[in-house]
Amino acid sequence: MSDGSSAPVGQKTWLMRIGRALGGQDPQSRDDVVETLRAAHQHGILDADALSMCEGVLHVAELQVRDVMIPRSKVSLLRRSESVWDLLPAIIESGHSRFPVTGDNRDDVIGILIAKDLLPYLDPQHQREFQLRELLRPALFVPESKRLDALLKLFQESRNHLAIVVDEYGGLAGIVTIEDVIEQIVGEIDDEHDLDDDAWILNRTDDGQTVVKALTPIETFNDHFGTAFSDEEFDTIGGVVANGFGRVPRRGEHLVLEDLRFDVVRADSRRLHLLMVTPQPACRD
Repeated sequence: MSDGSSAPVGQKTWLMRIGRALGGQDPQSRDDVVETLRAAHQHGILDADALSMCEGVLHVAELQVRDVMIPRSKVSLLRRSESVWDLLPAIIESGHSRFPVTGDNRDDVIGILIAKDLLPYLDPQHQREFQLRELLRPALFVPESKRLDALLKLFQESRNHLAIVVDEYGGLAGIVTIEDVIEQIVGEIDDEHDLDDDAWILNRTDDGQTVVKALTPIETFNDHFGTAFSDEEFDTIGGVVANGFGRVPRRGEHLVLEDLRFDVVRADSRRLHLLMVTPQPACRD
């Protein structure tokens, strides 16, 4: 008869087994978990990719929708229309597959249109009466404060790929996709519609903070921020920042270079992914 001091083997997590294999105790905090994972990597139990994804899973549990959403100003919206031909220019120009459709104003999202659902209406041999509302899928609405791990579960349960992010007043704050969440675990997922040169500078806030990709070419970064970082030793701004730290920094760390403060927004054990850049006069330590 069990005394309750140990759980059945099937209930022991792989993480606990790793810790015990390394001669340690069960992790008691997130930092313990990270150290255990990195020790497992050093001992060859986890490879670099597995370690990166494990750290990504832990990272997702700390983030909220507002940290990864596409802001309202960058969302491709479609206005309610009676003609399929009125919708096509915006769809073709953006290259996206899913679009929020609005009614009387930009905050009035009435549904989600999947671009491929328009294909039957483009065949001149089989003209069909176009009723946009019949094509719209129900929109999934989430607050900016929703945690990403909970959002991922909601995406799975609702079988949605896109959610409308609303602010405290119920207005449209932006959108978030399942890809945005998964990228926090596995890293950037590029497709044929991703634009290399136009996507380095991701977002700029009213208080002067700018999110940039760590892979931003130094020349592009210098042109945008008026800096003079050298590209003789490093090709990307992430390389410059990592060199400033003397290592690959962790999320939440920061340093100041050329009167700019660089905050690490996203990084894994191998490289930087996203940086928040703030002019030094606006910094707060």
